[in-house]
Amino acid sequence: MKILIADDHALFRDHLALILEEIAPETVIIQVSAFSQALKILQKEQDVNLMFVDLDMPDMKWEDTVLQLKEIINDLQIVVISASEDVRQIRKIINMNIKGYIPKRADSKIIKEALKKILNGSIYIPPALENTQNETVSKMIGKTLTNRQSQVLDLIAQGKSNKQIAYEMGVSEATVKLHINALLRSLKVTNRTQAVVTAQKMGLI
Repeated sequence: MKILIADDHALFRDHLALILEEIAPETVIIQVSAFSQALKILQKEQDVNLMFVDLDMPDMKWEDTVLQLKEIINDLQIVVISASEDVRQIRKIINMNIKGYIPKRADSKIIKEALKKILNGSIYIPPALENTQNETVSKMIGKTLTNRQSQVLDLIAQGKSNKQIAYEMGVSEATVKLHINALLRSLKVTNRTQAVVTAQKMGLI
C-alpha cells in the first residue's frame, strides 16, 4: 500500500507517519507540506491508495479538495485530518464520500485506533458524531462498496452460494471470497447473515 500525507504541520505529519509505520510496516509513505505538492505527486504516483489531507492548508479551498483529488485517481481513499471540530463542517466533509475524519486534537491512542480501522477497510468518524450520524455512515458505506461488492451483496441476499455467485459473476470462488471478506469488513459484521440484515437496515438492499 502507498499512502500520501499532505499537511503543513511537520510535527503532526511525522507523528502520523510513525503510527502508520508501526501499524503497517510494509506501507510506503510519502509526505508533502502543501496541496499543490500533493496534486503533483498524485499525477506522477498513480498507485497511491490512501491519502491523509489537512483541509486547513493555506493553498487550498477545502470544499473543492476532494473533487480535485478524485479527478486524478478515481478510487483514491481520502481521510481528512483537521484542527477543526465544527460539527457542521465535519458533516459536510463526511457527505463527500471520504474514508474518515480525524481531529488533530485527538490523543495518540484514539488516532492509532482510527488508523487501524481505516487500514482494515472501515470508515472512521469522531466518537462524538457516531450516535448522531448513523444515516450518514450508512450512505458512506454504500458509496464505499465497489460495484462488485454490491453485486455480491445482492446475490448473497438472494441466498446464492459462493459457487453460484462465482458462476453468475464469471469469476473464481476465491475471488468471490475476497469480495465477501471486504464486504463484511465494510459492514462491520462477521458473517453473511449479519451482512444481509445490516444491509437491509441501512437501506443498501
